[in-house]
Amino acid sequence: MSLKVVVDWDLCQDHGQCAFAAPEVFEIGEDGRMHVLIEEPDESLRSKVEDAADVCPVQAIRLEG
Repeated sequence: MSLKVVVDWDLCQDHGQCAFAAPEVFEIGEDGRMHVLIEEPDESLRSKVEDAADVCPVQAIRLEG
C-alpha cells in the first residue's frame, strides 16, 4: 500500500507549518491557502510527511499507508 496524504479541509487553517516540514509535498499558494503538491508521495518522503502531520497545530493532516 502506498503512502497517501489526507487533509481535513474543514480543520485546515493554513498555518503553513506543513510546508516548512515537507516543502516537496505542501505549499502555501499565492492565494494564501495550503495546497498538497503530491497526494501520494514516494516512500522516501514518509519521514517529512509524518513530521508535517505532527506539527500541524490543528491536526488537519493524516496519513494512510
